[in-house]
Amino acid sequence: MPSDRDSRGSPEPMSSQADGVTGDLVRLMHRDLVFVMRFMGESQYRLQSHFQDFIRAELAAGGVTTETHPMIHLFIENHAILLRDFVFSGVSLTRQFRVDEIERLTGDTTSMIRVDIWDQLKSHIEAAEKQFHSQAGTLPKLLSAFEIPPGPMAGGEK
Repeated sequence: MPSDRDSRGSPEPMSSQADGVTGDLVRLMHRDLVFVMRFMGESQYRLQSHFQDFIRAELAAGGVTTETHPMIHLFIENHAILLRDFVFSGVSLTRQFRVDEIERLTGDTTSMIRVDIWDQLKSHIEAAEKQFHSQAGTLPKLLSAFEIPPGPMAGGEK
């Protein structure tokens, strides 16, 4: 069955409210936006390697090695990544800066950071909506698992 969306001419932004929600987020920026540290590159690799060695040694002390458990490297890698992310997230959350602090530190008197963030927010909101819309045709089948099962309701007549 055709929808109103099908009868439109050229596609407009995915959500007519994208500007509105973007504006709301920018207005809340002074209170809700924080800049946090993020460890990248070799630092991530270094900490992950540390945890892989640590987990491997701990498991070996308990008798679990690659000889006794040939696929244990998958467990070790996954858990090392979880521990790495835990450490970096904890450190990042303790070092937060508000947008006005970043503007003051960078000398951004024209609020260009806020304008850039507006543009990025709007672009990403529209991209997320477009991605969801592109997959909307597969949703009825996926959502069928959430339907009420056919037949009598539990606790009803038998």
